[in-house]
Amino acid sequence: MGSGARVRAGARRYFERMSFPKIELHVHLEGAIPPATLLEIARRNDLPLPVDTVEGIRELYEFTDFKKFVEVWILTTNCLRTAADFRQIVVDYAGVAASHGAVYLEAIFSPGERAQRGVAWEDLYEGYTDGIVEAQERYGVIVRLTPDLYRGMPADLAEDVARWSVRYADRGIVGLGLGGNEQAGPAVTYAKAFELARDGGLAIVPHAGESAGAESIREILTFAPDRLRHGIRAVEDAGVLAEIVDRGLVLDVCPTSNVRTRSVPSLAEHPLPALLAAGVPCTVNTDDPAMFNTDLAQEHRVAADLGLGAREAYLAGVAGAACDDATRTLLTSKISDIG
Repeated sequence: MGSGARVRAGARRYFERMSFPKIELHVHLEGAIPPATLLEIARRNDLPLPVDTVEGIRELYEFTDFKKFVEVWILTTNCLRTAADFRQIVVDYAGVAASHGAVYLEAIFSPGERAQRGVAWEDLYEGYTDGIVEAQERYGVIVRLTPDLYRGMPADLAEDVARWSVRYADRGIVGLGLGGNEQAGPAVTYAKAFELARDGGLAIVPHAGESAGAESIREILTFAPDRLRHGIRAVEDAGVLAEIVDRGLVLDVCPTSNVRTRSVPSLAEHPLPALLAAGVPCTVNTDDPAMFNTDLAQEHRVAADLGLGAREAYLAGVAGAACDDATRTLLTSKISDIG
């Protein structure tokens, strides 16, 4: 292929990534706040951060490992306190995602940490669910929410999160997740919270197989999850990988995040090609785009280089979304736009 043909092919792939409709099922709203906005929110809530410049925030986001990432996450997200804050970060990210072709998002927020620091449950859930209404009105993006528990959270607090999430199921809460450091405690601690969520009509969408190996996924599989967030280390255990394929579980894959948290040594060593070869449906996601200096278009470029195209990622998104039937039908109707 001559240089001119390579340029045209590259331009075509770039246009396809930008123009194709995209589904993102794994983005933490607290990790999607641009540094300048984070500073603005901290100042108006009179909760100063340890740095006071955009450059300082970016330096904080230079993670050495997953533990360091969690420490910075806690440090920076503590400045979120009001319903207006929560509404803003939904709307702001929806606008960014829409600019990269997103038509549907399942966004994550972490209510337990905020409640532990005195934020009212009503402010949390009203702010976030009001935000998804405004996001669709302004940008045409359908946003649904999947609150996260975190490993190490007291079981009674986790059950409160599940109950409040079910209470807002008719306002756009569609699932309950589990995040945090996988070494911080077993998932079984949250069995009751998962039960409450499922009984209330919510999907179970936990993180597993990111900072810990396939044994973490094996434990999560006992809870019959509806989807797995990350799950990339399933490649370390043929039995676990086969079970994921047999169940038709969709994995939310976040390539840049995996490298930035040192869960994967490099993009060249990312397990995505092996997952695809095994027949695992995978979506493309940013995880914490502001913290990892990425965006949805960039993640699709990386995924394409690893063998996952836009159509396959979109189909996996339709299959894995925790939405209602009407929304899934709408998303399915857009497949023809991908070719």
